[in-house]
Amino acid sequence: MSDTPFDAAAHLTAVRTAVESAAQAAERDPKDVTLVAVSKVHGADRIVPVLEAGQRVFGENRVQEAEQKWPALRAAFPNITLHLIGPLQTNKVKHAVATFDVIETVDREKLARALAKEFARVDKSLPIFIQVNTGGEPQKAGVLPPDAGAFITLCREDLNLNVRGLMCIPPVDEEPALHFALLAKIAHRNGLSGLSMGMSGDFETAVHFGATHVRVGTAIFGDRPMPKPA
Repeated sequence: MSDTPFDAAAHLTAVRTAVESAAQAAERDPKDVTLVAVSKVHGADRIVPVLEAGQRVFGENRVQEAEQKWPALRAAFPNITLHLIGPLQTNKVKHAVATFDVIETVDREKLARALAKEFARVDKSLPIFIQVNTGGEPQKAGVLPPDAGAFITLCREDLNLNVRGLMCIPPVDEEPALHFALLAKIAHRNGLSGLSMGMSGDFETAVHFGATHVRVGTAIFGDRPMPKPA
């Protein structure tokens, strides 16, 4: 095993370079692709070097973890934008709205209505992405593709939510390009420009298909730490 310390800042630079190259190859402006550094389960020791390297957009999966981790980091580093990229339970909506700047995983009417109610209560409106279950996987969250149009209309017109775009997580055993193309098609059909798609293993493909946000964790922060024994 190497004793060389993990250099998250160097990994960040490599990912940024890869995103820029992928955008240029697709004849897109690299500035149109936002890198969301997925810092879930990593502590400040791994996150601070990435902040010091200038990264300001991060993704977290769990509301409680973000509540514990990010206040001190926000106090030390200005202009952080925090995306919720994990599933959101309706009983955590109040905490999510207080903690995050973008909600990427709106996937059902009950959650959409709970968010609209909380936004009204606190007089704010966060950008949201609607999660689409492009693979129709029963164990995975997300509105099914045939239902996406009606759900988008509900969120935008009935609930007046600030829908920025769509988000997906392709099945692990299928070609991601097919799912990225489908998500882009649904977004175009509904007049949405935001596409949050692509992770460490396929973000370059996602950029080719129009991703405006790529969610990259392992390629920046390394393997997730093993959970501590109970």
